[in-house]
Amino acid sequence: MTTTNQQIQHYLTKNEDKARLLVSCPDKPGIVSSISTFLYEHGANIVESNQFTTDHEEGTFFLRIVFASENMKSKEETMKADFYALADQFEMTWRMTFLHELKRTAIFVSKELHCLRELLYEWESGDLVTDIPLVISNHESAREIVESFGIPFYYIPANKEIREEVEEKQLDLLEEYNIDLIILARYMQILTPKFVDSHPSKIINIHHSFLPAFIGANPHKRAYKRGVKLIGATSHYVTDDLDEGPIIEQDVIRVDHRNSVNDLKKKGRLIERSVLNRAVKWALEDRVIVHKNKTIVL
Repeated sequence: MTTTNQQIQHYLTKNEDKARLLVSCPDKPGIVSSISTFLYEHGANIVESNQFTTDHEEGTFFLRIVFASENMKSKEETMKADFYALADQFEMTWRMTFLHELKRTAIFVSKELHCLRELLYEWESGDLVTDIPLVISNHESAREIVESFGIPFYYIPANKEIREEVEEKQLDLLEEYNIDLIILARYMQILTPKFVDSHPSKIINIHHSFLPAFIGANPHKRAYKRGVKLIGATSHYVTDDLDEGPIIEQDVIRVDHRNSVNDLKKKGRLIERSVLNRAVKWALEDRVIVHKNKTIVL
């Protein structure tokens, strides 16, 4: 067993009696009280709670609760089954997950490896609590680093002429490995609607935040000529609208006239790494609820 697996296994063992509940529904009185009563009746104690409403009279209510109970594994199916009645009463969209169940993540990457490296180092240290059964790439560049972590690497050449054929192979692998979350760690291929629809709100992308000011090729060069003072990065869920899916996280870093085009690229890579890492962690921790074309991060 590797050090990484030991650290993550320690986390799973420590939290085996904890679960998370995410809820969104029309706001009305009694939601929190009813959920609290439900958990109490099932022998559970609330250890963390965050909530938000878009409007207390006619808005949408969002809630994330972490709760604990002895012998949680033996109660899972009963708690899920019993919650349906409460969910129907308040018209809830909900998800209940149990912390002993490790989410399974697939990483897609092309030639640029900075985001991939960040994720693998975080995973190795035990700070990215997930299983990474495979990495898929349309280039061989990442094979050495991926395999050095003991993770299977799949090289599948891709271009727009064979996109559908390539995605069939990729979808087969995702099904074979039972993947919960897909990370596009600078994967430079446009996904088809079929691929996106097969994993709704399960594909996370990262890109620079020059959009829409410097759309297209060579954004750093054109940004340099324009004299930008901030470089940013945006991580979002992938939808059929290119780079316009619900935003999970963004950040910026300052630049000035002393910085060359290469400096802008380096700083851009630095901010992309941290923004993607945070977005992925929040998704793995069940903190993100998609609402229309935006996210609520609790």
